[in-house]
Amino acid sequence: MNVQNTEDGYHYQVMRRAIELIDQGGESLSLEELARQMNMSPGHFQRLFSRWTGVSPKRYQQYLTLGHAKALLRERFTTLQTAHSVGLSGTGRLHDLFVRWEAMSPGDYARKGEGLRIYWGWFESPFGPALVMGTDKGICGMGFAAETGEEAAMQDLLSRWPRAEFVEDPMRLRPWVLSAFGAGNRLEPTPLYLIGAPMQIKVWEALLNIPTGHVTTYSEIAGAIGQPRAVRAVGTAVGRNPISWLIPCHRALRKSGGLGGYHWGLPVKRAMLAYEAARSDT
Repeated sequence: MNVQNTEDGYHYQVMRRAIELIDQGGESLSLEELARQMNMSPGHFQRLFSRWTGVSPKRYQQYLTLGHAKALLRERFTTLQTAHSVGLSGTGRLHDLFVRWEAMSPGDYARKGEGLRIYWGWFESPFGPALVMGTDKGICGMGFAAETGEEAAMQDLLSRWPRAEFVEDPMRLRPWVLSAFGAGNRLEPTPLYLIGAPMQIKVWEALLNIPTGHVTTYSEIAGAIGQPRAVRAVGTAVGRNPISWLIPCHRALRKSGGLGGYHWGLPVKRAMLAYEAARSDT
């Protein structure tokens, strides 16, 4: 595995364990009790949290609670048509960086990657081990293995373009990956190359309209792409998003306020939402 920042991976494991403890004990858990159960001193525990999120453990607990999704819908719900009208689109600001994207033609997609060379590599991220894939045009795949395991994540992305040629070359992808997680040259856009069916790409474009720290619903996305009755199909397309985090499928929630599903595991989705909300507030 090519490790870019081992601290990020370690911090995610701390957060993952903290999520489990908070689920068991709720917001009533004190800093001292959380630190004790994490086998850390309160001071060290607080420093780790603050370094990763920019806020205190107590504040972060509020972002990690199960009710936070409903609070996001109440307070930070994004109507996608409004977001688009004010310029929050695929070329807008995303996760403190800029992205640009283009899509593979439907004909090329139908050939399942035939004639396409895809580079891949493993990297540490704020959400555990990340498998990143890219073509000469940009990042085309990003998956997280903290919940699924590395072998399952690899097979998942490989199966999406079965006729492509896959070449391990993490150094080729490294500048894009650093930019994707806010550590690279933020003056240069992070290029994305969307490989999917036409409806999937419409859904993924709609996801790019959701501002950082905000959320929307599957039904909102369906309306935004002109198919208001296709909520189930939209949910499937959201789940098939190959570029997690940069195409922010974690920002799509159920209308009830439930988290819904997440292809790489609900703990990862919750951590992403909490991470973004904390950084937006600070």
